[in-house]
Amino acid sequence: MSKILDLTKSVYELIKEYPEIAEIMKNLGFESITNPAMLNTAGRIMTIPKGAVMKKIDMGLIEKEFEAQGFEIINKEGV
Repeated sequence: MSKILDLTKSVYELIKEYPEIAEIMKNLGFESITNPAMLNTAGRIMTIPKGAVMKKIDMGLIEKEFEAQGFEIINKEGV
């Protein structure tokens, strides 16, 4: 079964479903995501694309890394 990364879901939802996402995101430059307080507050409303804009991290780089880690990315359009 393939791991699905839905870009419309909150970071909190994604990490609850796939805990390894936290480490991948940390390595991409989202250092604060491993802080439980941050995950339980901002993580509940923040999506990966919104976080990428805030942190000025290229979505193409993020997508490539998640695909390399075995994720299938859905809902890329309109995010």
